[in-house]
Amino acid sequence: MARKAAIIGGGVIGGGWAARFLLNGWDVAVFDPDPEAPRKVGEVLANARAALPALSDGPMPAEGRLVFAGTVTEAVEGAEYIQESVSERLDLKHRVFAQIQQVASTTPIGSSTSGFKPSELQQNAANPAVIFVAHPFNPVYLLPLAEVVPSAVSDPAVIERVKETLREIGMFPLHVRKEIDAHIADRFLEAVWREALWLVKDGVATTEEIDEAIRMGFGLRWGQMGLFETYRVAGGEAGMKHFMAQFGPCLQWPWTRLTDVPEFTEELVDLIAGQSDAQSGAYTIRELERIRDQNLTGFLRVLKERNWGAGKVLLDHDARRRAATPVPVAGDGPMETARMTVLPGWIDYNGHMTESRYLFAASETSDAFLRHIGADIAYVGTGFSYYTAETHIMHLGEAKLGDALTGTVQVLAADEKRLHLFIRILKDGAPVATLEQMLLHVDMARGKTCAAPRAILDRLLPLAQAHAALPRPEAAGRHVGQRTA
Repeated sequence: MARKAAIIGGGVIGGGWAARFLLNGWDVAVFDPDPEAPRKVGEVLANARAALPALSDGPMPAEGRLVFAGTVTEAVEGAEYIQESVSERLDLKHRVFAQIQQVASTTPIGSSTSGFKPSELQQNAANPAVIFVAHPFNPVYLLPLAEVVPSAVSDPAVIERVKETLREIGMFPLHVRKEIDAHIADRFLEAVWREALWLVKDGVATTEEIDEAIRMGFGLRWGQMGLFETYRVAGGEAGMKHFMAQFGPCLQWPWTRLTDVPEFTEELVDLIAGQSDAQSGAYTIRELERIRDQNLTGFLRVLKERNWGAGKVLLDHDARRRAATPVPVAGDGPMETARMTVLPGWIDYNGHMTESRYLFAASETSDAFLRHIGADIAYVGTGFSYYTAETHIMHLGEAKLGDALTGTVQVLAADEKRLHLFIRILKDGAPVATLEQMLLHVDMARGKTCAAPRAILDRLLPLAQAHAALPRPEAAGRHVGQRTA
C-alpha cells in the first residue's frame, strides 16, 4: 500500500511538494480552498513529469494517486507526513496547525516558511514537538535542498525520521542546528537582493545586467562548489588563509549597502517591473519554467556524472531505488535483470530512443547479471572484470519517451574465460531490440584474458546449464544484413 503525504496549500511550492511525493510513489492529498488549485497543481505536475525522470538512471516508481480534499481534516487523515505551504502569515499557519492537530496530533508537520522560526510556528500548538521548518526551493520537484529547522522543543526522533523521508524522495535535508530568522539560504538571497535593488535604483545596472553577472560568472561557480570552497580555490596553492589575508581588508571598504535598504516606493517597483518585462516579457511564465527545468536537468546531470554537489544526492537516490529492486531470480526462462524508463535524453530527432541508449539499456541489463554472479564493482576493484568483446544489435520495434522497458538475459554459453549472452529489451512483453554479446574475463593489470575464479563460476555455470534447455533465439549468430526466413 502506498504511503500518504498531505499538502496544505496548493500554490507553486505546495504543488512542487505534491509533484515530488507523487513521482516518488506516494499518494498525495492536497487541500487548498482556491477553486483554481487543481489547475495550478496540475500545471506544476506536468512540468515535473517532463523533468524529474530525466535525473534518474533507473525506472521511476509507479506514480501515486492525487486527490484534492474538501477539508484539512480529510487531507491529513491517514497521512504519514504533512507539509504546510500556505501564505506567510503566522496567524494563518497557527490556525492550520490547530486544525491539523485536532485529528493528526502526532504526525510530523513541516512548514515551507521562508522566514518564520519553528518556535514561532509552535506557539500554542497542541503538540509543538512535531512541528518544524522544512523549507524547500523552487522548483521543489528538481532542487534537492530542504532546510530542516527544529526548535528546542522539537522531538529529535521525529526530525531524524523526517530527514530520512526527505532522502527517500530524493531531497537533501540540511539540518539547521540553530533556529534563526530566514534560516540559512534565504539570508544570502536577501543580501544579494538588497544590493541588486540599490544597483537598479541608483542606475548602475539593469535587471538584465545583474542577472547576466550572476549566470555568466559566480552563479556557475556557486552551483557546484558553493561559497567557501569557491574562495578556497581562489586563494591558490596557499588556500583559504591566503584568500582571507588578501581580501579580508575589503570587508572594511564601502563596497556594498547591505545594511541600508532603499525605500520601497511605487517608483522603485515600476522601475524594477518595467526592466524585468523588457528582459523576459517575450516568454510566458510556463515557457520560462520549462526553460528553467531543462537547464537545471542538464546542469544536474553533469554534476551527477561527476558525483559532485547535488549530483551526489541524485546518485544516492538511484542507489536507494536499486536496493529496493527485487534481486534477479533464475526461473524457467531468461532472467529479468533490469527495469528502465525512456528518458528525455534518450530520444533522437525522430522522437524515438536513440541507438546509443539501446546499448546503454543492454549494458544496464548485463551489468545487473554480472552483479548477480559476483562480478560487481567490488570485484572490479580486485583487478579483474568482464570486458565486452563483441555486440550485435537488432532493432525490432520503437521505444518512445516514458516507455517502460525490461531487460532480460539468456546465457547461450559460458566457460572459464568466455560469457556469451543474448539480451532482450522488452516493451509490454515484446522485444524492441535484441543484443548478442560476447564477454571475456580479463586480468586488468596484464590486459589479458584469464580464468574466472571458482566463486563466480559456481554461480555462472549452473545458470548456463539451466539456460541450455531454453530454445535458442532465432537471431543468435546472425550476421549483419542476413535475411530472415
